[in-house]
Amino acid sequence: MTDRSRRRPWLAVLLALVVSGLGHAYLRRWARAFGWYVAVTATLVLVVPDAAVDRLVAGDPPPIADIAPAVLVVAASVIDAYVLARRNNREYERDKRTKAGATSERVTSGTAPERADTGASTGQTDPGASTGRTDTETLTDRSDRSTVDDGGDVEAVSCPHCGRETDPAFDFCQWCAEPVDE
Repeated sequence: MTDRSRRRPWLAVLLALVVSGLGHAYLRRWARAFGWYVAVTATLVLVVPDAAVDRLVAGDPPPIADIAPAVLVVAASVIDAYVLARRNNREYERDKRTKAGATSERVTSGTAPERADTGASTGQTDPGASTGRTDTETLTDRSDRSTVDDGGDVEAVSCPHCGRETDPAFDFCQWCAEPVDE
């Protein structure tokens, strides 16, 4: 799952308690959601006695021994939803730190690894190479450029956020998904 976002573990738990599998659906774990729904339903149909289900529906508390298997399966589903939400959030934070580290690495080195050969391929030179400016100022100059003429009919738009060239057909950067003002 590459498109991560933060999830609320308490909401996943609450949804898993309301309807089995719903907490996993909130986490976008569709196969697990279906699997937990089937597991709870199968436990209720195959393991829990019909008399206990009838008493529960009528509002009378059935003997705990009769409904214990269903309670255990629901508890396992709730715990699984909570653990998955926490794991998702840890991976989201790790990805966020990795992206922040890559961004700070680009700022300190002055060039993005993906754009290392753009000066040679377009005939342009590094604006900070002969002026003695710092790497941060050079990177700022690169991101301030709004268009780059590559000799063709279409001018490529440079993203003001990440500095990469974007497709002029889009009004957002396909690399960082930030809007590109024309």
